[in-house]
Amino acid sequence: MGINKTLFLTYFYLFIYILLSSGVILYNKWVLSPKYFNFPLPITLTMIHMGFSGAVAFLLVRVFKVVTPVKMTFEIYATCVVPISAFFASSLWFGNTAYLHISVAFIQMLKALMPVATFIMAVLCGTDKARCDVFLNMVLVSVGVVVSSYGEIHFNIIGTVYQVTGIFAEALRLVLTQVLLQKKGLTLNPITSLYYIAPCSFVFLFVPWYLLEKPVMEVSQIQFNFWIFFSNAICALALNFSIFLVIGRTGAVTIRVAGVLKDWILIALSTVIFPESTITGLNIIGYAIALCGVVMYNYIKVKDVRTSQSPADSLPDRITKDWKFEKKSSDIYTPDNISDDAGSNGGNVPTSERDIDEEAPLITSSSRLSHIGRTQLTNHPTGK
Repeated sequence: MGINKTLFLTYFYLFIYILLSSGVILYNKWVLSPKYFNFPLPITLTMIHMGFSGAVAFLLVRVFKVVTPVKMTFEIYATCVVPISAFFASSLWFGNTAYLHISVAFIQMLKALMPVATFIMAVLCGTDKARCDVFLNMVLVSVGVVVSSYGEIHFNIIGTVYQVTGIFAEALRLVLTQVLLQKKGLTLNPITSLYYIAPCSFVFLFVPWYLLEKPVMEVSQIQFNFWIFFSNAICALALNFSIFLVIGRTGAVTIRVAGVLKDWILIALSTVIFPESTITGLNIIGYAIALCGVVMYNYIKVKDVRTSQSPADSLPDRITKDWKFEKKSSDIYTPDNISDDAGSNGGNVPTSERDIDEEAPLITSSSRLSHIGRTQLTNHPTGK
């Protein structure tokens, strides 16, 4: 009976995660799209998410004292939190802006590039080694995305550039999280991640907002509905914590699988909710090819973790180590998939293994723990 209850809770949390992640993406698209709510100001929307998340985190840390803040020196904040927040803000800005130009379905297909971007950044920063087998998987993913893009009826170069740029900014953030925070021995849970990163990201977003969107808001009639934006921010924050619950009960591998399922559901739902989104057979073929590469890449990473364990261990010992590894990888947030699927793992797994969901405001590495914020279990506050 206990096992049944445990399985029920696990599937229930996965359902909530998929529901919230898909809901946040569709909600953001609806708010930003000129054809619907018509609030075409992605930086403003992202700042609302960051401001709300930061305020909630402040209340939980300083007022209600739900968690204790970590010992954060000025040096650590300046050399770690600031650069990570800068790239996090950039990934949200570019990712959300893409919704103004391309469909939700195509954006989810482009997000398959997340492992490619993370691998490239990890190699460039020296946190991962270039390997032939991984490289071939990355080529397969890239070919799939190219095929999918070729089959896109409403292909828009501006929106595609925004989305791809956002993906690479997120990948660099994940690598910096590993290089900077883990070297300092600093670990952040979901609440403290929001507490330190959300306000800093808000400040970074203020500059492009002041230059690009503030003038537009002054000369145009932009509608602002408090309940729309409040509920949108609540959903983004809830997504953040749902990823924490899922990872705490399952692990990064499971949430990645859930992320892939979420992507397919999201692609199908987006074509129903937004009729202008049209999916072609070439879109599906290309995305399927890309997912094959992603699945093979995940298999290689999991296999690497298994083989790194001592072969002399008894089966019970190895099972115990696997459980501890999964638990450790899910209990620690280092401020980002589970893309889409989009968390964090205490430094035992390469950065590319750790991101969760790009849609959660501050998901850590996966995962999203990423993903405060996926790679593949990937995916931001979201408008992404």
